[in-house]
Amino acid sequence: MTNNLNSNMKYNVDIDLDKNNLKYFIRLIIICFLIPSLNAQESKPMNVVFILADDLGWSDTTLYGTTDFYETPNLERLAARGIIFNRAYAASPLCSPTRASILTGQTPARHGVTAPQAHLPEVRLVASIDKSSGPNSKMIIPNSASRLDTALPTLGKLVKSKGYSTAHFGKWHLGPAPYTPLEHGFDVDIPHWAGPGPAGSFVAPWKYPSFKANYEKEHIEDRMAEEAVSWMRVQDKSVPFFMNYWQFSVHAPFDAKESLISYYRTKVNLNDLQHSPTYAAMVHSLDDAVGKILNEIDRLGIAENTAIIFFSDNGGNMYNGISEKLPNGEQFLTAPTSNIPLRGGKATMYEGGIRVPCIVVWPGITNPGTRSDALIQSTDFYPTILKHLNIEKPKNHVIDGVDITSALQGKELDRAPIITYFPHQPPVPQWLPASVSVHDGDWKLIRLFGMAKDNNHEYRLYNLKWDIGETNNLAGAYPDKVKEMDAYISSHLADANTVVPLPNPNFDANQSSNDIYGVQPGGLRYNPKITIDSD
Repeated sequence: MTNNLNSNMKYNVDIDLDKNNLKYFIRLIIICFLIPSLNAQESKPMNVVFILADDLGWSDTTLYGTTDFYETPNLERLAARGIIFNRAYAASPLCSPTRASILTGQTPARHGVTAPQAHLPEVRLVASIDKSSGPNSKMIIPNSASRLDTALPTLGKLVKSKGYSTAHFGKWHLGPAPYTPLEHGFDVDIPHWAGPGPAGSFVAPWKYPSFKANYEKEHIEDRMAEEAVSWMRVQDKSVPFFMNYWQFSVHAPFDAKESLISYYRTKVNLNDLQHSPTYAAMVHSLDDAVGKILNEIDRLGIAENTAIIFFSDNGGNMYNGISEKLPNGEQFLTAPTSNIPLRGGKATMYEGGIRVPCIVVWPGITNPGTRSDALIQSTDFYPTILKHLNIEKPKNHVIDGVDITSALQGKELDRAPIITYFPHQPPVPQWLPASVSVHDGDWKLIRLFGMAKDNNHEYRLYNLKWDIGETNNLAGAYPDKVKEMDAYISSHLADANTVVPLPNPNFDANQSSNDIYGVQPGGLRYNPKITIDSD
């Protein structure tokens, strides 16, 4: 038997190239060449870049038609590649609880981090509650966990276990060593800082213990973007990566590049509720950093296999004070921003505290330049990312978030209601007593723990489709709706074994403010110098 058939045999194939056969022949060629190419692309692992802004409100970008003062062209550029979510919610109106929810897929009611206390010395891995409180508080407020427990199967750990390169750049605020990103699955942590904001200032000189500026007046957001870009450049392209770029912007302290502040001074209109040139400059630097990340992803040629998530950890800060001046030198004091048309802001349970800007770009899933009204929450990223990176969900770990793939595709999302648990009452404008809320479709119910007669709960019910500003409490008009939604709250709190506020046996009504919904006990009214989690 011979093996050189090709040299000893000739094949004569006659093909009748009529129109039908020609079309078939062309299709056959396309299939032969295209399918292997598509299979290769599908098998290429997906990188993930998670960009998390700090205190950036829903009205602080140009994505939702709420501002003419701020400028965010790079966020618009990112949005053109994917989908904008109009109704995205942080799991808390404060930073650390939301950050923990992203990494665990759990609500603060379950993971126990309910307040931003990770920079404080006391270590608490679970929430707790005292037996009593001072006489001016009707309810005993729970003690938040002050560290994210390293026993939890956090997102960083899971992706690293599947061979991903991992890195964290920027703010963490879930605990110093041994609770840093390095103990939660990240190979790199820069600047390895446990504080609630940038160390000292945004513009160098900074106060990071082991991280110095490269030049005078270097901006920390510019530097973080450069560090992230440098890290992406040295990655082995055969190994997928997961990168957190958790921005320090736009948290206090309020300072920015002087050139940008000068520019925004020329745009100030004091009749506009958003008119802080310093804050606008901070938003500008945040947006510039997003642009640098996008530029590098494009330059590296990895855009087709890199998912990008942009989110904020809570709503905009509308209570700290910033001293500003106009181009003519006239000085004025203003709050950083306004969340109008939403009510309230950071540290409140109203929409301004928890509804946040969100963009997701996931090649092969999201459609460029689209929008969604689907209801999503920060807890949802955990199961969704695991699904699309083909990583099994950890056993014995309850996940409160849901897979939002259908919403990413622009379809309807059939989901259970979302829970926001905030058992604290910091002294900010439009604050509420310790509370928990539930969103179900267009409806939102807020339960105020123990605020009614005989320590019963008080309720606020809003229909956000009719009343986005939460001005009309419909609890009295829709008692059945209140009952239905409150039952879901009770079910979740019981399932999560949540530490909830309890009646205070030492409460003395004579020592408490009469106006408990706008004035803190003791008569403390709005003070622009108040801050609840600054250095």
